[in-house]
Amino acid sequence: MDESEARKAKLKALREKAEAAKASGASNDAPTLKFRNYEPRDDKISYEKVVPANPPSDKSQTQHAAEEDLNEDLAVAMAPKKANWDLRRDVEEKLAKLERRTQRAIVEIMQEQEQQNLRGGEARD
Repeated sequence: MDESEARKAKLKALREKAEAAKASGASNDAPTLKFRNYEPRDDKISYEKVVPANPPSDKSQTQHAAEEDLNEDLAVAMAPKKANWDLRRDVEEKLAKLERRTQRAIVEIMQEQEQQNLRGGEARD
């Protein structure tokens, strides 16, 4: 019951605080207008006009970066494959099967060791 009473007291305090804030007029926040796509004609609101963003005027930088990326891609695509790439491709499936078997064997060995340790611990007691 103490928790529920404490929660009720907190809620009551929050409610009173919100009512006090409403009474004082502190929550009288009107949204501000920003004229991004509208040209204000009235001088009273012209100060709210947002200056349009200027994209970078130096197109050579972006073109240069794009050319570098293209050159790197071409260098990678034109590089010769290693001599044993076909062997690796053919053996990959067999290696995956062996890897699964190896993992199972490791788990079995660890379980056997754990069982032996438990049996050894029971014998000592």
